[in-house]
Amino acid sequence: MALLLIRNDKNYEPWIKALKKADSSITVVTPETVENPDEVTMAITWKAPQGSFADYPNLKVIGSMGAGVDHLFEDKSLPGDVTLTRVVDDKLASDMQEFVSALCLNHIRNLKVYSALQDQSNWKPTPYRRAKEVCVGILGLGTLGQAVGTMLTNVGFKVTGWSHSKKEIENITSYSQNELDAFLSEAEILVCLLPLTEKTQGILNTELFSKLPKGAYLINVARGGHLIENDLTEALKTGQLSSAAIDVFNTEPLPEDHPFWKNKNIIITPHIASMSNAASVSSQIAKNYKRLQNGEELMNTVSHDRGY
Repeated sequence: MALLLIRNDKNYEPWIKALKKADSSITVVTPETVENPDEVTMAITWKAPQGSFADYPNLKVIGSMGAGVDHLFEDKSLPGDVTLTRVVDDKLASDMQEFVSALCLNHIRNLKVYSALQDQSNWKPTPYRRAKEVCVGILGLGTLGQAVGTMLTNVGFKVTGWSHSKKEIENITSYSQNELDAFLSEAEILVCLLPLTEKTQGILNTELFSKLPKGAYLINVARGGHLIENDLTEALKTGQLSSAAIDVFNTEPLPEDHPFWKNKNIIITPHIASMSNAASVSSQIAKNYKRLQNGEELMNTVSHDRGY
C-alpha cells in the first residue's frame, strides 16, 4: 500500500518529511515517483489537476490537505465510490479566530480610517463603537465558524450564526436554513465561513446584501466562489455596505488590474487567514491511513451529496 501526494504547486518535500515523522512505515509517493499505481490506496491532495486520480485503480480514499474540500468536487472525474476526507486542525481554528477578531476590532475602532488620515497628516478623532454594541453574524457554523464565534463572544461581541440546522453553542444565537432573513437583519458585521457548494456558490450577492443593516461590514474568509464581485462593488458604492475585508477570490493571485485593488473600502489579504501546515496535520493523515489499512472507520469524512 502507498499514500499518494498530489499538489497543484508540487511542493511535496515538507509533506513527505512530516508524514514520515508521523509514521516512518508509510510509503509516500508523488505522481513523479510512483512506480506501481496499483499500490496506491489513499491520496492526499490540494487542488490537484483535473483527472489526476484516474490512473490509480485501487484508490479508496482521497483527502484534502486543508479544511476546504470544494477543490475535490471541481474534478468531474472524481471517482464516486471513494471516501473523501478533510483535516481538522486546532491551529487552523485558532489562526482563523485571531484573523477574524482582528478585522472586527479594526472595523469598530476605525483603524483603517486612521491609517488613511495618517497619510494626510490629519489629526481627526473619530467616534467608535464598543464590541458589546455590535452584532457579528457568522454564515456557516462548522468547526471554524463555531471557533470564531466563541472567540468573538469572549471579546464582547453579540454573535449569531446561520447553518443548515440549529446548533447549541453557548452565547451564540443559532439560526437554521429557513431563517436566513432574520439572521441577516441583525448582522452588522457579516462573516462568511461557509463551505463552497452548489447551494452556496454566489451567495454573497445583491439580494443578500440588501437584507443586511445599512452600512454593514462584510468579511469573506471562506472561498472566492461565494462572492459575486460586481455586486460587492455596487453595494459599497451605494453605501448598503460600508466596507469589506476579502481574503479569498475567484482568481488567485488577484490580477494586478482587478478593481478591488484601488477600492479604498476593501481590505485585501492574499488568502492567509488560516493556512494548513504539514507538520500540524500530518499526524491525523497518518492515523487515517492506518485506519484504512486496518479496515476501521475513518476520521473527518466528507459527504459526496452535501459537498462538505
